[in-house]
Amino acid sequence: MNPGIGLCFRAGVLCMGMLWILGCGSLVTARSSTLSAISNPASPHNTDYLEYQQGRLTEAQLMDRLPHIAMVGDSLSRDFYVSSFVSCVWRSKMNHGHDWFLDTDASANSVYSLYERLAQETPLVACEYSSVGGKVDSGGGGKRFLGSWFPLHFSQQTDLILEEKRFPDLVLLWIGHNNLNWARSVDPRQPEKVETGLQKIVANFRQDYTRQLARLVERARDQKQRRAFIVLGLVNFKSFFEARDAAERLRKENPKLYPYFEVDYQHYESMKPEYRANMVKLALMINEELRAMVGEFNGKLGGDSPVRLEYSDALATVNLSDVEMIHRIDAWHPSTKGHSLLAEAVFGALRPSLNFLGIVPLQKNTDSR
Repeated sequence: MNPGIGLCFRAGVLCMGMLWILGCGSLVTARSSTLSAISNPASPHNTDYLEYQQGRLTEAQLMDRLPHIAMVGDSLSRDFYVSSFVSCVWRSKMNHGHDWFLDTDASANSVYSLYERLAQETPLVACEYSSVGGKVDSGGGGKRFLGSWFPLHFSQQTDLILEEKRFPDLVLLWIGHNNLNWARSVDPRQPEKVETGLQKIVANFRQDYTRQLARLVERARDQKQRRAFIVLGLVNFKSFFEARDAAERLRKENPKLYPYFEVDYQHYESMKPEYRANMVKLALMINEELRAMVGEFNGKLGGDSPVRLEYSDALATVNLSDVEMIHRIDAWHPSTKGHSLLAEAVFGALRPSLNFLGIVPLQKNTDSR
């Protein structure tokens, strides 16, 4: 075979393989497995398990009877970090779990996830919809051609939840970090226009977020059973940038550390030191809008609603300033310790919603790690 033709053939095969990964992996929804927990006679769902064993319930019907928790989010809720192109694509599309929401690895050096912490209290099914690159979007474009090759934004993650036969009991929403890249839509070289630009970003964000949350809340009200939503404020970027500054100092001493540190700026220009202050400001502005938006929703729902909607600043206040909380490859995404810290923060905020849903702890919760 002509060497040039052979090279083109191999490149084509690689390209097709990447397209397959992108096309097939985007819509994978990771789910936990809980059969072993239900089989325990002490489990409140053991009667359901016995029905399953006797053939009166299918496995799907058995799972439907368990509490379901769903996660809407972006790369900060996934086991992701910036590296080579192939590696990024694989982790973004095919690698679910191993993150603060849905890690199931019980080893001591893994993430002690929210799912694992909740499993100490109740058998449950956890569904991960978070997508690397996901943004709060208008959702007005419908289903685009080859759309699954791209990040799943808020509207598309909402679509997936609404398409499920079993609506989740509790939905966590932590999405919007990719909307903070203000330098992409506002010219930083025109400082007199920056403030107006930030205000416009916030206004659009709230409008788009409200539209998708309303779709979820409307479906929850149709369920005629108790459902809960927790809108999580965006991450504490002030402390995050302290950790990143520490990583940069370490990198100056040893250039081999954090090999994709500079590459981050190509993906997210607003992380550059000269743009960070407005990024921190924008996150705080958006969090205030999220809080106000939830207040408006609750005013319309009323006090006797079967739907509970809460804004939580659990992740907006968590301290990420320790350099060990960010990944050793890109100094951007959470490390294993960072993921565990995020899980701990969210777990501490769940009790009011769990009480509302009637999910009672099996025993006094203790940290088993």
